[in-house]
Amino acid sequence: MDIAVIPDVYAPDIDECGDYIDHIPFIYNGIYCPCGTRKDKIYDTKQKFASHIKTKRHTGWLKTLNINKTNHLIDSIKQKEIIETQKKIISTLQITINEHKVTNEYLLSQLTKRHIQMNDSIYDLD
Repeated sequence: MDIAVIPDVYAPDIDECGDYIDHIPFIYNGIYCPCGTRKDKIYDTKQKFASHIKTKRHTGWLKTLNINKTNHLIDSIKQKEIIETQKKIISTLQITINEHKVTNEYLLSQLTKRHIQMNDSIYDLD
């Protein structure tokens, strides 16, 4: 069975002014750009990706990101809050699971003791 290698998804950098800017990352397993220029196109070299980021569609996508960066920031903050809430929920559920494990182990031990006692009493009757 072969290991499936998936490409990285491109994300632009953010400059000191908070604007999205293009960069050419190191390409390990290919890179996919979510700008929508060519659906499912994987760029496997820096040269091909450098040509891609100069296209009108890609530069337009980057401009749109910059226009909507406030919305992206708000979404990011909301997602971080959701993640923190989910971490707390998971932690609480993990504690509950651990408590149930302890209870189950105790009940199993009690059941085993009773079973042994019943077997012993049956043999005593013989």
